[in-house]
Amino acid sequence: MTGATIGARVNSPPRDAHVFAALEPFGLQPRGWLVPDEASAPHLGNGMAAKAICLVGHGGGGFWPVFQAWHSMHPGIADPLDAWSKAVIEPVAALLGGEAVFPSDRPWQPFQQWAMQAEALKPSPLGLLIHPDYGLWHGYRGAILFAEAPNDGVSALPGTSAVGPGVARPRPEAVHPCDMCWEKPCLSACPVGAFSPDGFAVEDCRTFVTTEAGTTRCMASGCRARDACPVGRPYRYGADQIRFHMAAFV
Repeated sequence: MTGATIGARVNSPPRDAHVFAALEPFGLQPRGWLVPDEASAPHLGNGMAAKAICLVGHGGGGFWPVFQAWHSMHPGIADPLDAWSKAVIEPVAALLGGEAVFPSDRPWQPFQQWAMQAEALKPSPLGLLIHPDYGLWHGYRGAILFAEAPNDGVSALPGTSAVGPGVARPRPEAVHPCDMCWEKPCLSACPVGAFSPDGFAVEDCRTFVTTEAGTTRCMASGCRARDACPVGRPYRYGADQIRFHMAAFV
């Protein structure tokens, strides 16, 4: 589905404010809206196609203290970050009259495609989607599906953004930071050269991080390639969060 149009990005200020208010205590935020195309729309529990998708995620690690507090009360739970995301987002979705879906659940939903369409993001040379503000320090924890489209039911055509009843304008594309980065330090920072224009050598990376050098460098302070990106430095994850994600990768 790479490159396919799976829905139209829309602005939904009234509903967005409600979602933001419900998610803010958990350090999460709405990360863009889509009105999905009928053919690719995810289905609600009643079998009907969803009319709107609100991505839920974070920029930076603002959610981390909330997650850590929850995790301390649920020791030993499998896949704790996924479990926390469900514990938080499912009640929020129910409160707002929607239904939650998650990247970790089947049927697999095209979260990457949704993110690229909703926020006009593109992949970095590392494969991670890069945000013009957050850089590589952001993520999507789930999405909320709604039975009604935003903006009083007015949807936008693919490639447009609804701005009011019956009004649509061309959707502005976000600036892709990598297009303006000539040196590409992310591709030369990895100690074993696991990243290249040809892709990510996963096993080379996994093998190195289990060595003494990898344990004291990458596992302790994070992926060198990711850290080399100059975009979004203020949103860089804290040390505890970085170690958590590195441990989950291995």
